[in-house]
Amino acid sequence: MLRTLLLSLTLITGLVQAAPLAIVQSPVSLDTDQGTLYGSLLRPQSDSPMPVALLIAGSGPTDRDGNNPAGGHNDALKKLAQVLARDGIASLRYDKRGVAASSKATPDERDLSVERYVADAEAWGRMLKGDPRFDRLILIGHSEGALIASLAAAGSGADALVSVAGPAYPIGQVLDAQLAMRLRPAQLAESRQILAKLIRGQQQPEVPKGLEVLFRPSVQPYLISLLRQNPAEAFAALRIPALIVQGSHDAQVGVDNAEVLKQVKPDAELALIPGMNHVLRITPLPWQEQKASYDDPRLPLARALGERIVTFIRSSAAQSGR
Repeated sequence: MLRTLLLSLTLITGLVQAAPLAIVQSPVSLDTDQGTLYGSLLRPQSDSPMPVALLIAGSGPTDRDGNNPAGGHNDALKKLAQVLARDGIASLRYDKRGVAASSKATPDERDLSVERYVADAEAWGRMLKGDPRFDRLILIGHSEGALIASLAAAGSGADALVSVAGPAYPIGQVLDAQLAMRLRPAQLAESRQILAKLIRGQQQPEVPKGLEVLFRPSVQPYLISLLRQNPAEAFAALRIPALIVQGSHDAQVGVDNAEVLKQVKPDAELALIPGMNHVLRITPLPWQEQKASYDDPRLPLARALGERIVTFIRSSAAQSGR
């Protein structure tokens, strides 16, 4: 009888220890001098301080979950937040100003700039750094968000940074390479003429009809601020542990970008994930066979993505003694 009781208690104790942490999502907001921004905090319930990741979305009207009206509904950042939470890491993801719930903060896209996005990321980071529930801040930027993360790292007080599908080359080169895969030769020639002017800081008031979505006059001030940036230089300036995550099947940001980032910051870790595309799913290599994954939130993220990020966050904590 006693032996049976002891065995039962042992099994119960093991089950309690193995039980996953409860996860709570709560709305958060950030007041700025140009309006209020809104986001979601996903946090495992615990009385002990834990690391928190600030997830920074990519280009265009991409919302806190990684969804874009033009680029599809895939929930990439929402799913990444869930992966982190299951491993005891909190995260905050937010709608950029001018997007979704934060649209009223900057209703006119003529007023958007990279510098404003960087200031917002810094402010969110400082808010998290001041929260006693968290002991370390990790910036995780996806695509253009990786550039914003690099530029905001010092001002936010970040302890580590993860670049996911982050560009390395001047943004004009990156944009031109992406358009070269999608535009007809005549349109590509027109886009290159417009890009050349924007790089010089000159707006183009008249845009050919087929290129209005990309180069409409109202978005040109933002593009000019973006084209000033050199992602490799921003990444090289980091003085904190960094992880570069790159998918081998990314049709928008090639593997060579990750290799350049590694060259300019040799102490950064590099995780090349076979088969992963730009929206963090395992897909075939040809672009036409990847397109469906951009608009399918049911598809799981590449498993290695979460594994490498979680391992990095834990190892960087050990390096800093936290």
